[in-house]
Amino acid sequence: MDNASVIKVFSLSGLNNTVEYRVTLFCFTLLYYLIIWIVNVALIVTIIVDRSLHEPMYIFLCNLCISGLYGTAGFYPKFLMDLLSPSHVISYGGCLLQSFVIHSFSASDLSILALMAYDRYIDICRPLVYHSVMTKQAISLLVFFSWLLPLSCMFMNTMSIIQYKLCGSYIQKLYCSNWSIGKLACSTSIANIIIAYFNIVFYFCHFVFIVWTYMYLIRTCLISKENRGKFMQTCVPHLISLISFTFVVLLDLMYMRFGSRDIAQSLHNFISIGSLLLPSIMNPLIYGLKLTKDRNRILGFIRDKR
Repeated sequence: MDNASVIKVFSLSGLNNTVEYRVTLFCFTLLYYLIIWIVNVALIVTIIVDRSLHEPMYIFLCNLCISGLYGTAGFYPKFLMDLLSPSHVISYGGCLLQSFVIHSFSASDLSILALMAYDRYIDICRPLVYHSVMTKQAISLLVFFSWLLPLSCMFMNTMSIIQYKLCGSYIQKLYCSNWSIGKLACSTSIANIIIAYFNIVFYFCHFVFIVWTYMYLIRTCLISKENRGKFMQTCVPHLISLISFTFVVLLDLMYMRFGSRDIAQSLHNFISIGSLLLPSIMNPLIYGLKLTKDRNRILGFIRDKR
């Protein structure tokens, strides 16, 4: 009999030592999740409503905020329920769905950051062809594929996980992930390995592309004062978003691969949810405060309401 058909529920770890302050943690987590929604929705609505913000950079930024809401929706509601529950379990189907949402969120974030880097490269390094390259049709296609490819890649990954024969049901994490489910597999196949490494190489190429664009951006800005100002205004927020995203994702990946079991549970939890904790609130705050058009439009909206 296929073990995967026998295991109907997974047990999650990480909350066993939080009994004394679970209600406090619930309140802070709920407040933080509400703030994530408020700042992201505020920026999304601002970009949609203000026609002067219907430019490639802001359209990509809007999708970055939507991606943040999508990813956090895969974690926080379940995590909040677990904080108030004596048992921390998730169904087999729910675990696969959560893993798919969280991984596709990270992949779509990287895809959108790559698009934003490409947009900055064309705008600063090849300004004469910017409007002929970044047409409405091109932007629509770029946005479409920045969602389609991550969802397709992670769907293939999830489908390969379904084929696993599982020899356990205890996940050493606050949420489900492909790696944590894979660790429970009795054995793995060549197809599973090929799909996993294809996704890794594919999104590593995204990162290499971003680094390549910034090499050209920096070189161009060093010889032009005008481009230097544009770089500071539009590329610095993107760089901060990219660095923070890369740091928390790599930290989680490195810990999953090489981490020690002797590490404190609270630190382990923080590392594992870093990608769900920081980028989703940093991105709208950084862009909302740094980009002049965004900041002026939001402040103007607040003044009008008063």
